Amino acid sequence: MSKIYTKTGDKGMTSLVGGTRISKDHLKIETYGTVDELNSWIGVLRDSPENAARKDILKEIQDRLFTLGADLAAEPEQTKRKIPDLFESDIELLEREMDKMNEEIPPLKAFVLPGGHQSVSFAHVARTVCRRAERHVIRLSREEEVNPMIIQYLNRLSDYLFVVSRKITQELQTEEVAWKPRL
Repeated sequence: MSKIYTKTGDKGMTSLVGGTRISKDHLKIETYGTVDELNSWIGVLRDSPENAARKDILKEIQDRLFTLGADLAAEPEQTKRKIPDLFESDIELLEREMDKMNEEIPPLKAFVLPGGHQSVSFAHVARTVCRRAERHVIRLSREEEVNPMIIQYLNRLSDYLFVVSRKITQELQTEEVAWKPRL
């Protein structure tokens, strides 16, 4: 039986897909680590009973986040292993799902405060982690070549998560709290 611990990271280094060792605080590691964090939040969202009807799409999103993570964890010139691909159809799936939900929810008239129900809050946490992952990917793209579809996917996913938060609010008949700035 193999052990989960290898001790190879005890000095603050880790390996990319391909074998190159880099510091655990490198932007590349921070980037795919944030995608991993997002994937965990999607899992929390998926496991909420309020998302039973969205369980399959949320699992699909988790699969795509693993695809993104594998791409981000690879060396730019990686040739030793085949990395899964992200497709335009992955982005289109999110767009179709948003379009369906948007037909059923009232138009947005103001910024809304996250909250109202735990599942709504989970969607907002996932959305904000997704935006952070997107920012990291954009920063990383200034240092090395990054598949531009990763940025598109994360951008669309954060929009999707916002629409999901609004849809859950509607389904639970929970109040959507509009932000009212002090004047």
